[in-house]
Amino acid sequence: MNFVRLEADETDRSWERLHPRHVSEEQWTRFESHIREIFGAFGMELDTPGTERTPARFLHALFDATAGYEGDPKLVTAFPTECHGGPDCRLSQVVEGPIAFYSLCEHHALPFFGHAYVGYIAHEHIIGISKLTRLVRMYAARFSVQERIGHEVVTALESILGAHGVAVYLQATHLCTQMRGVRDTESGTRTTFWRGNYEHEPELRAEFMRLCAATA
Repeated sequence: MNFVRLEADETDRSWERLHPRHVSEEQWTRFESHIREIFGAFGMELDTPGTERTPARFLHALFDATAGYEGDPKLVTAFPTECHGGPDCRLSQVVEGPIAFYSLCEHHALPFFGHAYVGYIAHEHIIGISKLTRLVRMYAARFSVQERIGHEVVTALESILGAHGVAVYLQATHLCTQMRGVRDTESGTRTTFWRGNYEHEPELRAEFMRLCAATA
């Protein structure tokens, strides 16, 4: 199958980083010592078989959970559109979801998680379905907020594809409101983001939301 590597705007390549993060052995040791001190001060017994390695495991888990900062250069691989003229080229949507994602709130470093739905109206290119999942999860795997993840996904996809329109819908549960503060265990947060044709055509937005509900 033919594919192309799109030349996205050089000023908006936040999905692509040239250098992975590097933490030296000295830094790992120092960070682990700080975490051990904090956990101990908060009451954890650190000399049991189950907890003696907890500071190290926590540190590595946090590093893994924020791997999205390293980007994903494979995301700019796309394919020629399947549309060859006619109204479908301006109206037909590609919708993927629910895409499960997990992130860490930048305000409290506590998890928030949920599902994303991503839609677009192709112009000259389409993107592999798996890339939509990779795009969402890459931006989620950072210290972030729900609103930013949606904005980053819709902006990146618009830049990568040059689509007629892009839509993103996120629904998430935030542990920073359930484990602390108001301790609200029932509420969820929903956010929508629109670009191109979706901004100006309420029928497209309504159809997108119907498709999201049908797959929920």
